[in-house]
Amino acid sequence: MRLIYNNFRFTIYDLLSGITRSFFRRRTLVFGLFALVFFASFTPPTYKIGKLKYSGGGDWYGNRTALPNLIDFCNKNLSTNFAPDEGIVEVGSAQLFTFPFVYMTGHGNVVFSEQEASNMRKYLIGGGFLHIDDNYGLDKFIRPQMKKVFPELSFVELPANHKIYNQKFKFPLGLPKVHEHDGKRPQGFALIYKGRVVCYYTFESDLGNGWEDFGTYPSDTQESRNKALKMGANLVQYALTQ
Repeated sequence: MRLIYNNFRFTIYDLLSGITRSFFRRRTLVFGLFALVFFASFTPPTYKIGKLKYSGGGDWYGNRTALPNLIDFCNKNLSTNFAPDEGIVEVGSAQLFTFPFVYMTGHGNVVFSEQEASNMRKYLIGGGFLHIDDNYGLDKFIRPQMKKVFPELSFVELPANHKIYNQKFKFPLGLPKVHEHDGKRPQGFALIYKGRVVCYYTFESDLGNGWEDFGTYPSDTQESRNKALKMGANLVQYALTQ
């Protein structure tokens, strides 16, 4: 550490003495000091949020602008350090284990192979977190697939006083309603493994629609979008700290 400090002091001395030598070296000094401050303050992103790519024909790629907007919101409001773009990750991939938070959405069919179900189970048991967001029509497909992952578990609805609704942003009534489909109340379900929520499933809420660029769905208001982003930030904060 002392060697680094001495070298730094020597470099600054050389730069300062250069001021008396030429205008060119004065410019070199200014640029050098600017670069020193810039690179000392720059912190590269440390991790990514993942979007789950699955088989079966369902539109796993839905809500295209959702995660970048949620990531930006979290970085600004939670001081997270996510890369600005999500990473696409397949269910059976070893890359799954590099994401602390994985988002899954869609309207249609979902199929997990035995290998994929096993891989997802290992990921979730090992500390990962999966958010399943029904984009309307996903429910009848995703429930049997998650049974492959955790045959011994069933989805349970979380009460409004659960910690997931009481992170930085408070939701005293539980999961907010974002996008209307059938007039049903929003429900937040969880798979709980040994006391830890490993999977959170949003039903009749459509948080991902709320995360998308404002105006994507003309019937959704800025108020509902703000609620969606705040609830998403709660999920991220909960997943990273539970």
